[in-house]
Amino acid sequence: MERQIVIHHGNEEITASVHYPAEVAKKSGRCKDRVPLVVICHGFVGSRIGVDRLFVKTARELAAEGYLVVRFDYIGCGESTGYYGREGLESMVNQTRTVLEYVLNLGDVDPTRVTLLGHSLGGAVALLTAVRDRRVKNLVMWSSVGYPFNDIVKITERKVYDDAVKYGHSDYLGYEFTPVFFESLGIFQPFQEAIKFTGDVLVIHGTSDDVIPVDYAFLFQKVFWMRPEGRCDKEIIFQGDHTFSVGDHRSQLLKRTKDWLNEQEAVQTDWQHWMI
Repeated sequence: MERQIVIHHGNEEITASVHYPAEVAKKSGRCKDRVPLVVICHGFVGSRIGVDRLFVKTARELAAEGYLVVRFDYIGCGESTGYYGREGLESMVNQTRTVLEYVLNLGDVDPTRVTLLGHSLGGAVALLTAVRDRRVKNLVMWSSVGYPFNDIVKITERKVYDDAVKYGHSDYLGYEFTPVFFESLGIFQPFQEAIKFTGDVLVIHGTSDDVIPVDYAFLFQKVFWMRPEGRCDKEIIFQGDHTFSVGDHRSQLLKRTKDWLNEQEAVQTDWQHWMI
């Protein structure tokens, strides 16, 4: 079952889609009647649908595996209210936390099994959120941005940034961007922040990604390995592009993601049995 909801964030409304698990597997432990949660964070000027319906398909496949999945539009994107280019990375982190707060209060979500899944800039936002919100236990990063300012300015081209600084606003694909947005990109450094997250991580990237370099996946894994706790697994998809648009690549992406999440579930279940 799927349901569309509206979550209030300040004066704005975040539109989200909730995918309920196909069936609730009975588990032992203190949260045996609750289900694991996955929240999907879309990328730059994206939406909760995703390119070629990537997030719709992801959510439905994960729901079929027994997860409660939420995909949402950041302010100014998709069907949410507001203006995307007036916000910054800190606002996106806060919006993600607002969505987490709402969904965790639904009552049937296990607070010990919370995963953020982010694509591109959403991967960086997911990481930054996970560092600041201890409720996030696992992190899945697809084609993730590593240097927000350089990566996004490369996408928009330098003139969009220069115009924003010079005139106070600029246009990119019909979105109006302010200096505040670009300034926020320079403040946050995902590679430096990664070492602060204590949970488990899956990093996936395609070798033919011409938007965000595949080298970032190796660097992210190296940084995550430097932590005193938490594991990091990596999947490199040969010839995969930024949105894994080829059928075989997308299938590999979703299978690896599902398998990894299910492995986390198995570990969690074993741990609860041990505690009992």
